Amino acid sequence: MTHILQRHCHSDLPVVAGGSGVFLVDSEGRQYLDGCGGAAVSCLGHSHRGILGAIENQLHTIPYAHTGFFTSPAAEELAARLADKAPGPLNHVYLVSGGSEAVEAALKMARQYFLEKGETSRTRFIARRQSYHGNTLGALGVGGNMWRKEPFAPLMQNGELIAPCYAYRDKRGDETDFEYGQRVANELEERLLAVGPKTVIAFVAEPVVGATAGALVAEKGYFKRIREICDKYGVLLILDEVMCGCGRTGTYFAYEQEDIVPDLVTMAKGLAAGYQPIGAVMIHDKIYEAIFHGTGYFQHGHTFMAHPLACAAACATLDALEDGVLSEVTERGRYLVKQLNNTLGDHPFVGDIRGRGMFIGLEFVQDKASKTPFDPSRPLHAKVKKTAMANGLMCYPMGGTIDGKRGHHILLAPPFIITENEIDELVKRLAVTLDNVFA
Repeated sequence: MTHILQRHCHSDLPVVAGGSGVFLVDSEGRQYLDGCGGAAVSCLGHSHRGILGAIENQLHTIPYAHTGFFTSPAAEELAARLADKAPGPLNHVYLVSGGSEAVEAALKMARQYFLEKGETSRTRFIARRQSYHGNTLGALGVGGNMWRKEPFAPLMQNGELIAPCYAYRDKRGDETDFEYGQRVANELEERLLAVGPKTVIAFVAEPVVGATAGALVAEKGYFKRIREICDKYGVLLILDEVMCGCGRTGTYFAYEQEDIVPDLVTMAKGLAAGYQPIGAVMIHDKIYEAIFHGTGYFQHGHTFMAHPLACAAACATLDALEDGVLSEVTERGRYLVKQLNNTLGDHPFVGDIRGRGMFIGLEFVQDKASKTPFDPSRPLHAKVKKTAMANGLMCYPMGGTIDGKRGHHILLAPPFIITENEIDELVKRLAVTLDNVFA
């Protein structure tokens, strides 16, 4: 009997005993190929010596010091390196302990920016339907994952929602990819005009949508149009890179590939490759300067923010990525997609294989021609996960791809260090899993 309140009270989880590279081992000696990095977290695999050594060195220097009294060399180094990596004037960093904390901080920071400017009427956020930005009340409220929000709706301030950029489902037959992307981007302007532009703080979106839509990539030009609309109405652009950032899509920041500069960027998960809990908000100069020349302090804070051990782990993660790992993500991702298409492209229940870099999603359909989803009463994602684990594969399945109730998909986000042979093994185990699930 466990005394832990697990994610599901009726689950019977194996006990992890160790791990090396792309594999984890449980207490019974069973080995699992980590095809999803947990939740797109373990980008450098397990037992990375460089990161373990950095944590040990920091532990012997100073494990913790409250940021109300001290800064630390590890935190200063991490912030400087992140600012140096970020295209555009995102030269300031707010370090927290995870993704939900980062999004919560970004929302409050965006609101305070307008308070510093005297624009007190701005109280709304706009996001996209079937989006997810974290489980704290503020982050949950701004997102569009209705299944997660429903039990807590009376406690939250809900954001305004527009359509996602979801060409597989929503592009019309008479539209080009670009025309479709522009049409759905223009929904932001329509919503701004409907609620009043001066009431809106920011638009919030993932550059590549993760858990709620399975590695959904926007059409080329979509985010450039979003940026134009935000600029036109003085609205901030917050990009949530908690899942898709830190090299996952082939560049350190996912937004680099959209040829835009956001105002705030949230990060976590792969920031320290899972070796320590850490998150961050990248901050545009104009926001920092508004606070600096105004009240002078951000009215927010957490006990474990800028934790020295976590910052040391993140710096060591950057070392590994800069030492040739990140440069191979795009090619390894292409190989993964190629093998998935070769093996599963004709599968009758695999409707779409999509993504960018080492961030790949598969959407399941009951009928390929009509793209009809499986009945939501069928817990397909749970069966996929259970069967995959029985086949020694970790993947990240979700239900509610389309609207929070209908549709199923899985995410693959393996460690960047995965070899072609291990990718082949991943795809083989996944194929066997799907054969068993759909038999």
